[in-house]
Amino acid sequence: VQLVESGGGLVQPGGSLRLSCAASGFSFSDYAMLWARQAPGKAREWIAGIKKDGSDVWYGDSVKGRVTISREVAKRTVFLEMRNLTPEDTGVYYCKAIQPGGVPHWGSGTLVTVSS
Repeated sequence: VQLVESGGGLVQPGGSLRLSCAASGFSFSDYAMLWARQAPGKAREWIAGIKKDGSDVWYGDSVKGRVTISREVAKRTVFLEMRNLTPEDTGVYYCKAIQPGGVPHWGSGTLVTVSS
């Protein structure tokens, strides 16, 4: 089982990034997918989620209106498009796969730094 995040990096305030999370080793289409982030010195924060069939999404208040979560079953990948980034968006971004009654799977994270 593996979740590998990518797409992080250094971006200027006001910029955009597209994060990806590639899944392998489990039935991707049977799992809801979440994105969370952890800023330095702060608790992990849930910011977006998408149902296993993509029929519903949700966003945390801190990012609502600035991010879009999506998934491509054929690519076994979930995406997080982020725009109008601010320094407060700096942190390590993680994806997580969850299934009722199943074992959740975590990725190791990708670092996003928003700075001029």
